Order: sequence, then structure tokens, then C-alpha cells
Amino acid sequence: MRRRAISYIRRPMTIGAIRILGVDPGLRATGWGVIEAVGSRLSFVGCGSIETPAAAALADRLATIHRSLAGLVEREAPHEAALEETFINRDPQSALKLGQARGVALAALALTGLPVAEYAANLIKKTVVGVGHAEKRQVAMMVRMLLPASTASTSDAADALAVAICHAQHRVARARGAA
Repeated sequence: MRRRAISYIRRPMTIGAIRILGVDPGLRATGWGVIEAVGSRLSFVGCGSIETPAAAALADRLATIHRSLAGLVEREAPHEAALEETFINRDPQSALKLGQARGVALAALALTGLPVAEYAANLIKKTVVGVGHAEKRQVAMMVRMLLPASTASTSDAADALAVAICHAQHRVARARGAA
């Protein structure tokens, strides 16, 4: 299991804060980002990406994603998690592999007992950038503006932080809708 681009700001959890784990699933690299939200104030906790070697068997790659996410939940102790919904891909084989990685990520989070929300890529981009069809570099730039302490060095990590930011903005409305 190889991890890279992991960065943290270690500090005790703020009283009243909600810790959110955002995940951008992928078979090659699954991005993750953890933020804390107190009202509308957001702060960066950590981010990185879980990389799986292309030469490894599919089952081993999926197991790496599962183990790594379960370990992150144990280490970071988030209250809630959010995942990006599957983006439709023109290549059926790629779409299937992405779906498998996403399913493993979803199951790994759900098995820890966390409430898990899912967001469409366009909603994430619209929430973070203001435009539903924003480019990856625009998302990364806005993540750096919204979380100045962020050190996301990969697009996967920046996208995962964007998922967490989106969830922080929409979680109250989602809770009202479920009640």
C-alpha cells in the first residue's frame, strides 16, 4: 500500500466542530480530505491520496482502498463522510472500474457507521467554484482560497476537499429534508 501527498495540521478538535471526510473515489488514486466546520467557518485538517499500483490485481487494489479508508476513519475520527457520485465515462471498462472503486469506498465508510452523503460532480463544482462545469484547476484554486492552510498537492486530494466543503454547505439542508 502506497500513500503519497499526505499532509496534516495536527490540532485538537474544536468544541462544536463537525469533522467531515470527503472522498474522491478512483481506482488509480482515491483522494481524501478532512475538514472541520463550525457554523460556516471551515478549517483544514488533512488530505492526501490512496494510490494503487496498476500492475496489482483488481481485488488487491480494491482491498487497499478499503483498508486505507477504514484506517483514515479510525485515525481522523470524522463525524460524517461525503463521496463524489460516479461521473459517466465513455469507456465502459473504465466506468466499471471506477464504479467498483466507488462501491468499495462507499462500503468502507458505511461499515464504520458514519453517515455518508453523495454529491454530483456538478453540484460540488457549483458549490465550491460557483460554476457547475468548472475545470479541475479552478476547483483546486478555490479550495486553496477557502482553506488557506490546505496543502493539497494532487488534484485527487483537492477534489476530495471540495467534496467535504460541498457537504459542509449542504449538510443542514439535507438533514432538514430527511426529518
